[in-house]
Amino acid sequence: MAEALVLCDVTENIAVVTLNRPQALNALSDGVLAALKEVLGGIAVDAQIKVVVIRGAGKVFCAGHDLKEMQAGRAAEDKGAAYFADLFSRCGEIMQMIPQMPQVVIAQVHGIATAAGCQLVASCDMAVAAADTKFGVNGVNIGLFCSTPMVALTRNLPRKQAFEMLTTGEFIDAARARNLGLINRIASEDLERETLDLAQTVAGKLGAALRIGKRAFYEQIDMPLAQAYAHTGAVMVENMLLRDTDEGIAAFIEKRRPDWA
Repeated sequence: MAEALVLCDVTENIAVVTLNRPQALNALSDGVLAALKEVLGGIAVDAQIKVVVIRGAGKVFCAGHDLKEMQAGRAAEDKGAAYFADLFSRCGEIMQMIPQMPQVVIAQVHGIATAAGCQLVASCDMAVAAADTKFGVNGVNIGLFCSTPMVALTRNLPRKQAFEMLTTGEFIDAARARNLGLINRIASEDLERETLDLAQTVAGKLGAALRIGKRAFYEQIDMPLAQAYAHTGAVMVENMLLRDTDEGIAAFIEKRRPDWA
């Protein structure tokens, strides 16, 4: 029996999702996209899971779309137009699922993250990378501008820096990626351990507060200033009225650990 294209291991309240196509550099084939959507959809409705880590098996995180599959799509009578439209729609749907999930999603990145693989990193809430990781949206090097990866990239990087990456196809290293805001941390030694440390720190917070806060973060980010304050003020009221928030504040004042349900 063939091994699953996407693996999911849940320990306590952290789910580790592994792209498991190492022989193809974890390229986002039709099968991988379908499996990833199914796994993330299942996690999204699991109230016990607070944090998700997405990583890649083998030598790299993800090398983007499966170019061999894409070329095979050209055999259709329409030269692949319908297949390509469906492919990019399905990929975009998954990239949009990640910020919409109630859990905090962290990319654990190593080797390379290129094109749609870089898009996946940019779509996650946070990212930790090995020091020797390379990032790129290099489709332009083969005549395919990374227009869909651009959506996530331009919501992470300054405009001119994103445009340079997209038009030159050049890779940036982890240090540059951190400086530009694509990743949060560079692992000094053990990538898996340091990513898990971050995941455990987040998972130690009140789950309801994380869910409310993540939702509000993405809702307010593109609002005009006054609307954003009005919206987040209402969110703060919602948060304050939680039983466990009341308990958390009382515990802080009384210098004790909160008794969260």
